[in-house]
Amino acid sequence: MAGNSFGKNFMLTTYGESHGIALGGVIDGCPAGVSIDIDAVQADLDRRKPGQSAIVTQRKEPDVVEIYSGVFEGMTTGTPIGFSIRNTNQKSKDYSHIKDSYRPSHADYVYDQKYGFRDYRGGGRSSARETAARVVAGSIAKQLIKPIEIQAFVSAVGELTLPNPQNISDFSFIEQNPVRCPDAEMAAKMETYIKQIRKEGDTVGGMISCIAKNVPVGLGEPVFDKLHAELGKAMLSINAVKGFEYGSGFAGATRRGSAHNDLYNEDGSTKTNNSGGIQGGISNGMDIYFNVAFKPVATIMQDQETIDSKGDKVVMQGKGRHDPCVVPRAVPIVEAMTALVLADFTLRNRTSKC
Repeated sequence: MAGNSFGKNFMLTTYGESHGIALGGVIDGCPAGVSIDIDAVQADLDRRKPGQSAIVTQRKEPDVVEIYSGVFEGMTTGTPIGFSIRNTNQKSKDYSHIKDSYRPSHADYVYDQKYGFRDYRGGGRSSARETAARVVAGSIAKQLIKPIEIQAFVSAVGELTLPNPQNISDFSFIEQNPVRCPDAEMAAKMETYIKQIRKEGDTVGGMISCIAKNVPVGLGEPVFDKLHAELGKAMLSINAVKGFEYGSGFAGATRRGSAHNDLYNEDGSTKTNNSGGIQGGISNGMDIYFNVAFKPVATIMQDQETIDSKGDKVVMQGKGRHDPCVVPRAVPIVEAMTALVLADFTLRNRTSKC
């Protein structure tokens, strides 16, 4: 299987399956001398782990990261950083009913057709549990790229949507509610709605917004490695993501240039930020902001018609422990992938001029 590595200068390669012994990764290209706060890495991983509230999957995993190499006495050594996260609460029997059947909208069918084999235990490599390794690497990347700050949050669950999420400036409430929405009133509505969806045996999609502050001018490598292109690739590589837009996004297609152009101030900043902090594929020093759309989780606790490996029609119902809405736990994943992109371009930018 190809495609398990991300990045060029700051490169992450991940390994492992949902119900295997462990999953983890190797980071190559991280410079020596970066101070690493392991507690901060674990804190980010705790934000992603299952079982943290009543509105997420109840799989109980401690998700403790173990660093094997590349960090000594709290500093990176410049050698590959190897790490793992052990699986301790697998219940593979929950998936025995799909051994020979394909779950609608999952990767089951295409994996079987592509490889002639699939790990049906929780989806194996296609499981979103793989993203735990991304969060570890992304947390290390955050510490490399300081003073850049990255903040993601839930801005929509189903049709419940925060207006103008790019204008949110107070992030203090995000980690004080299980939905990870910065608005208290909307967070309560979202939580109630997700609980209702779970009772109905169904799932719902949502949107995560992300803002990166203190990004210097110059990150991005035209022509094919534009900053927004790499951010888009990073976000679309996350399980269940169906869409990505930055700056004015799709709404910008309805406007005139006279209303959409970002006019300059004397210091090079812009009066507006329809560009989302990126112009010509290069960061312009303004805040980078974007939205990521997630589909409803494909496993639902309702009867669905599908086919088995022989092509016969069968009826199946989801079993096991699953998220009714993926976006609350995906917030640290979006932050991690953003950090990986910005870390990679930060290192690349060191060779852009003398």
